[in-house]
Amino acid sequence: MSATEEVAAEEPMSDPEFREKLRELPPSAKLVAKVLEGSSPLSQGQLADESLLPDRTVRYALNRLEDEGLVGSRYSFHDARKQVYFLAN
Repeated sequence: MSATEEVAAEEPMSDPEFREKLRELPPSAKLVAKVLEGSSPLSQGQLADESLLPDRTVRYALNRLEDEGLVGSRYSFHDARKQVYFLAN
C-alpha cells in the first residue's frame, strides 16, 4: 500500500473519489460529512446539535450520503435504540 493509499484509508475526505462524490451533494450533506470528519461516530441528534441544522435536514443529508456510500451506520454501543453514523472508507 502506498503512502497515498494509507492516507485515504485513514481519512476518507482526502480520497479523490470520496471528494468527487461529495462534490455533487447538497451543502447540508457536505456539512454533515465535515462534522463526521471531526468527530464520529455520532447519532442523528448529535449531528443536528454539532451542525446547527434541523433534524429533518440532517436526516435528508444522511440519506443522500448513505445513497452514495459515503457514510456508514451501526447501532450505538451506549444505547442500542440509536444508530450512529461515520464516514465510510
